[in-house]
Amino acid sequence: MGTASSLVSPGEVIEDAYGGEGGEACEIPVEVKPKARLLRSSFRRGPRVIGASFKSTGSVELEYAAEYERLRKDYEIFRVSKNNEIASMQKKEAKLDEENKRLRAELQALQKTYQKILREKESALEAKYQAMERAATFEHDRDKVKRQFKIFRETKEKEIQDLLRAKRDLESKLQQLQAQGIQIYDPADSDSDDNRTTVTTAGTQCEYWSGGVLGSEPSMGSMMQLQQTHRGPEFAHSLIDVEGPFANVSRDDWDAAVASLLQVSPHVSQALWSNTVRCYFIYTKETRAELQTFIETYSLRLQMFCESLGHFYLNVSFPEEKAVLYAAERIQEIERSSVCVLLLKSSVSSCVVEDVEEAFVKTPDSRPLLLYLRTGDRNGEKEEVSTLSPATRELLERVNKADKNAKLKVVDHVGSAEEGAALIFSQLERIIKQELLGLELEECGAVEEREEEDSGDVLWDLHDEQEQIEALQQACSSAAKFSFQKYVDRLNDMVAAPPPTPPLLVSGAPGSGKSLLLAKWIELQQKNSPNTLILHHFTGHPLSTSADPVLIIKRLTVKLLQHFWSISGLSMDPSKILEEFPRWLERLSARHHGNIIIIIDSIDQIQNAERHMKWLIDPLPANVRVLVSVNVETCPQAWRLWPTLHLDPLNPREVKSVISTECSSTDIKLTKDQEKKLERLCRSAATCNALYISLLARLITHSRSSWTLERTLHQCVLSQDTVSLYRLGLKVALDSLSTDQEKHVMRELLCLVCASHNGISESETLELFPDLSFPALTSVLHSLQRLLIITYACGLIRFQHPQACEAVNQEFMDMGKCCGYYRKTLIQFFSQQLDQDRVTWRVADELPWLLQQQEDGSKLQMSLLNLFVSQNLYKRGHFSELLAYWQFVGKDKCSMATEYFDSLKAFEKTCESEQSMSRLANLYETLGRFLKDLGLLSQAVAPLQRSLEIRETALDPDHPSVAQSLHQLAGVYVNWRKFGNAEQLYKQAMEICENAYGPEHSTVARELDSLSLLYQKQNKYEQAEKLRKRSVKIRQKTARQKGHMYGFALLKRRALQLEELTLGKDSADCAKTLNELGVLYYLQNNLDAAKVFLSRSLEMRQHVLGPDHPDCAQSLNNLAALHSERKEYESAEELYERALDIRKRALAPDHPSLAYTLKHLAMLYKRRGKLEKAVPLYELALDIREKSFGPKHPSVATALVNLAVLYCQLKQHSDALPLYERALKVYEDSLGRLHPRVGETLKNLAVLSYEEGDFEKAAELYKRAMEIKEAEPSLVCSKAPSHHSSSGDTFSLRSPAIPHTTR
Repeated sequence: MGTASSLVSPGEVIEDAYGGEGGEACEIPVEVKPKARLLRSSFRRGPRVIGASFKSTGSVELEYAAEYERLRKDYEIFRVSKNNEIASMQKKEAKLDEENKRLRAELQALQKTYQKILREKESALEAKYQAMERAATFEHDRDKVKRQFKIFRETKEKEIQDLLRAKRDLESKLQQLQAQGIQIYDPADSDSDDNRTTVTTAGTQCEYWSGGVLGSEPSMGSMMQLQQTHRGPEFAHSLIDVEGPFANVSRDDWDAAVASLLQVSPHVSQALWSNTVRCYFIYTKETRAELQTFIETYSLRLQMFCESLGHFYLNVSFPEEKAVLYAAERIQEIERSSVCVLLLKSSVSSCVVEDVEEAFVKTPDSRPLLLYLRTGDRNGEKEEVSTLSPATRELLERVNKADKNAKLKVVDHVGSAEEGAALIFSQLERIIKQELLGLELEECGAVEEREEEDSGDVLWDLHDEQEQIEALQQACSSAAKFSFQKYVDRLNDMVAAPPPTPPLLVSGAPGSGKSLLLAKWIELQQKNSPNTLILHHFTGHPLSTSADPVLIIKRLTVKLLQHFWSISGLSMDPSKILEEFPRWLERLSARHHGNIIIIIDSIDQIQNAERHMKWLIDPLPANVRVLVSVNVETCPQAWRLWPTLHLDPLNPREVKSVISTECSSTDIKLTKDQEKKLERLCRSAATCNALYISLLARLITHSRSSWTLERTLHQCVLSQDTVSLYRLGLKVALDSLSTDQEKHVMRELLCLVCASHNGISESETLELFPDLSFPALTSVLHSLQRLLIITYACGLIRFQHPQACEAVNQEFMDMGKCCGYYRKTLIQFFSQQLDQDRVTWRVADELPWLLQQQEDGSKLQMSLLNLFVSQNLYKRGHFSELLAYWQFVGKDKCSMATEYFDSLKAFEKTCESEQSMSRLANLYETLGRFLKDLGLLSQAVAPLQRSLEIRETALDPDHPSVAQSLHQLAGVYVNWRKFGNAEQLYKQAMEICENAYGPEHSTVARELDSLSLLYQKQNKYEQAEKLRKRSVKIRQKTARQKGHMYGFALLKRRALQLEELTLGKDSADCAKTLNELGVLYYLQNNLDAAKVFLSRSLEMRQHVLGPDHPDCAQSLNNLAALHSERKEYESAEELYERALDIRKRALAPDHPSLAYTLKHLAMLYKRRGKLEKAVPLYELALDIREKSFGPKHPSVATALVNLAVLYCQLKQHSDALPLYERALKVYEDSLGRLHPRVGETLKNLAVLSYEEGDFEKAAELYKRAMEIKEAEPSLVCSKAPSHHSSSGDTFSLRSPAIPHTTR
C-alpha cells in the first residue's frame, strides 16, 4: 500500500493544520499520521474510475477541503460584517424614527402657529381696512374743516366790520324814527308754518332789511341772514293723522318713495294663477275647427312669448262629448283660468251652458272674457248667414246682461275657420299682453329691453318671489281648519319679551303643523300690527332652489332694503351676501319705527344651515325678532338652547273636529263604530299630527274611490304613520282613475317630479306624454291634489310635503334606485329644447342641476357654455348656483372666464343678421357684468367693450343700447377707481338717453344717480347733491305718469284690498280700513277720493262707536288736515276744534294724540293770525311734552322755541327770552353745541337781542350761529344723527343720512 508520504507529491505545498505558515513546503514524516481526516469520496467530481490510483483521488479531496475551509472562513467574515452593518442600520433607523417624531411634533406646532398667524393677519387686515376707512373719513373731514376755516377767516372779519358799520347806521336811523314818533313792532300774520316774522311799522309792511322805506343798504353775509328773524322748528311736517302702515311716510316724500320702491320691487302679476296663462276655451262641435286651427297654428307662438317672459301658457278645453265626466275639474279650471273664450255658431249643449253660466254670468269681472260668434260662412263671394237657436239667443242675452261693465270683447265673424282662428289669436294676444301681463303691444325684444332698463343692476327672480307668495297663501288656507290660538298667544308673548332676545324656535315632528302655525301668525300680525315689518321664507325640498341659503339671504336682504327705499351697496357675490346681511339688518333696524320680524320655516332643510345661518347665533338688534321652525329630529344641537315652542299632537276633540268638518262638506256620515275605530287609531303621536289627520279625512271622503268606507277605514288602521298613509293614498288615487293610461301617467308623473330639481309644469307634462289629453291630465292632478299629495308652486307641480315624496320613493321608485332613469328622461327632454334654441328659465333651472346630480361633468360644462343658459341663470340672480356648477366641473373663476370668452368668439362667427348681433351684444354685456361681480375687473373690460363696439356698429352710436353698454363699462371703471374714465362714460350715456327719451326719462335718472355716487366717491358733494335732486324730481314725475312701469301697482293693489274690506257691514274695523284708505289716497295727492273715504270713516265711527269716541277724533283730525291742504281754513279750524274737544275729554292730559291735535290747531291759528288763541295751545303742548319726555328732552326744547317765536310775534320779548335760553341749554346738552338746532336757536336769540337794542350781543350770537351753519355740511355727510335728537319723532324718506327735521 505505501506509507502516508506517498500521498504528497514531491514539491507540493499544503497548509499546516497546526498553525504553520502557509506558502511553505513541508514533508509529513512517514511515522506520523496526519490529524486532518481525508475527505471522503463524496467530494469527488465524477464517478470513480476503476483502476485509478489512491494517490490521485486523495489529492483531489484534499484540494476541495482546503477550498471549503477558505470559503467557510470568508462566509463567517462576511456574515459577521453584515450582522454588524444590520445592527448599525437598526440603530440609525431607531434614531431616524425619533428624529421623525420630533419633526412631526414641530410641524404640528408650526401649523398651529401658522393658523394662528393667518387668523391674526386676517384680523389685522380687516382692522387695517377699517382704519384706512376711518383715516380717509378723518382726512376728508379735516380737509373740509381747513377749507371752511380758511373761508371763515377770509370772510368773517369783513362781515363783522360790515355788521358793526350797519349797526351804527341803523342806530342813527332808529334815533331818527323815534324822533319822528314812529313805533316799531312785528306783525302777527305769518302765512308760513316756519314761523317767520318781519319788522313792520304800524299798518304797513316795513322793508328795513331789504332797503325799502328808509333806503338803507344792507351789508353782505351775516346781515342778510339776520333778516329771517325768528324761526320756530314746529313739531311736525305732516298734517295727516296717520296710524297704520303709512305712519312713517310723509306727504312730500311719497312720490320719491314709490319711485324708489318700483325700482326694486318685483311685479308679480295677480291676473295669473300660479304663473300660468290659462286660456279656457268653451266650444261646440260647430266651432271645433276654429279651436283646432288655433291650437295647431297660433298656440305655439303664444307659448313662446309667455315663456320668454318667464310664464307658462296652457290651452284648457274639454270635449263636448266627454265634458260631463269632468264636472268638478271644469269648475276648478274656470276658477283658475286667466281668460275665458267662448266659441259659438248656432247651437249649444248643456255642458256649454253650464260653463258659460260659471264663467260669463256668475263671475264676469273675475277675468277677461272673449266671445267669438261665427254668424255665417263665405263660399266664394256668397255669404251664408247662420241662424241662432233659441237656446243660443237666450244664452247670449244672459251674457250681455251680466256684462254690466262692458268688459266683454266680441268677435263677430263671417268666413272660414282659419280666418276665425286668426281673429281669436289677435284678440287673445292683445288681452294677454295688455290686461294679463301689463305690457304694451310691442315686439318681444322691445319688451325685454324695457324690462332690462327698469330693473337696472338689481337681479331679481320673480319666480322665487311668487313661490313664496303662493306658499304663504296655501299655508294660510290650510291653517283655517286648525285651532292654533294657544300657540299664537305664546308666540305673541315670546315676541313681546324684552330684548335681547335670541331666535325663537318652533319645533315639532314632521307634519305637526309648524308651517301652518307660522302662516296663521303672519296673517294675524299683518292685520293687527301694520307697523311691524315681516319678512318670511318657506323652505321647500332640501334639493330645491328654495333651500339655497344664498338665494334666501339675498331675497331677505332686498326685501328689507325695499322697505327703506334704497338698494345701494348691495353685493352680488355669494360670500358677501351671507356676510353682509347682519350688517344690513342692524343698520336698517335702527331706522325702522317698529319691530322687524324674520320668519324662516323649515330652516333645518336649508343646505348647510348651521354654517350659512350662523348670524342667528349673534346678538340681534333690539327691535328685531327671528322665528324659525325645525324638525325635532334634525334640529342642530347649538339651536336647542333657544326659547322653544313645541307643537304637541292634536287632542281627540281637535281630531274629531277636523274629520267631522271634512265629512260634512262631502255629505258623508260616520257610524258610531266607525268613529270609535278612528278614535282608537288616532291615539299615538304619529297618528295625531295635523298632516296625518288631514290626509286621513281626505281618504275617508274621497268620492272617486271604488273602495267602500269600511275597506278604507280598515286600510287606514293598518297605516300607523304618515308615510304609510300616503302610500295608501297613492293606491286610492290609482284606483280612482278609469284608464290604464291615466294610471301610467300618474306613476310616471310622480316619479318625474321626485327626480326633478323644482318640479315640472302641466305644459311640460303634456309634451313629455304626447298621447295624453288635457282632461285626462287634469283628472289625475285633481285627484292627487285632493289627497294632499301634490300642490302648485309658480306653475310647477310639487309634493305638498316631504313625506309624500318619501311615499312615492318607496311605492314607485324602489327606494330611489330608479331615480337615475327618470333624471335621464328629463335630461333628454330639456336637451331637446336646448337643441331647438328654446332656452327658457326652466331649461336653465333643471338641465345643469340634473347633469350635476348624474355627475356628468362634460355635458354639464357643455350646457353651461350654452351662453343663453348661463345668461338666464345670472340675470335671475342665481349667481351662487352658476359658480357651484363651474366648481363641480373643476374650473376656477379665471378659467371659467376664458371658457366663456372663447365660446362667445365661436358664437360670434355664426352671427350675421342684425338680430343675432344684438343678442351677441347682450351676451357680451352679461359676461362683463358677471365678471365684474366676481371681482375680475381686468377681464370684465374686454367683453363690455366688445358689446359696446357691436352695438355702435350694428345699431347706431346714439341708440339707447349703446348707453346701456357705456353705463356698465363705467361701473367697472368705478370699481377700478378710474373715476375720470367712468365720469366720461356716464356723461356720454346720459347724453344718449336724453336725446333718445328726453331729459325726464327714468334712464336719465339712472345715469344721474350713478354720476352722483361717483362724485360722492370723489368728495364732490355739491355736484353730487345737485344731480341727486334732479334724479329725484325725474323719478317723482315718471312715477306719477299713468301706465309707466307698473303704475303704482303695489299701491293700487293695497287700495283694492282695502276697498274690498269695506264692502261688509259697518264695524270699527271697517271704519279703520276706510280711514287707512283715505290716508292712502291723501298720500297719492288724490284729495277728492281721500275726502270720500275719510268722510265715510267718520260717519261709520260715529254710528258704530258714538260721536265722542277717540277714533272719531282721528277721522276729524284727518279731515281737518285735508281741508287745510285745500286752504279751506274755516272748515279745518272747526274740525280741529271738534277733534281737540273729544280728545281732551276721552284721553289723558299727556296723551300723544292730544298733543298731535293741539299742534295742528295751533299752527292753523297762527297761519290765520289768531296768535292769542294759539298761545294757550302751544303752552299746553309744551306741558304735555314735558310730562311725556321729561324737561331735558330735545322735543321739549322744540316746543319751547315754538312758544318763544309766538311770544316774539306778540312783542312779548321778556317772556320769549327765558324760553329761548332754556331751549338753547337743552339743545346743547342733548344734541351737542354744533347741532343745527343750536344754530337756529342762536339766530333767533340774535334777532331778539337786536330788537332789544343789544347789538353787540346780537352780533356775537349771530357769529356763533353762522359758525354752526358753516359746519352743517359736515353733519350732512356724517353717518347718523344723535339717538337723542328730537328728530326721533319723524322719519325722512328723502335723505336717510341727513339728520331729520325736528318737530
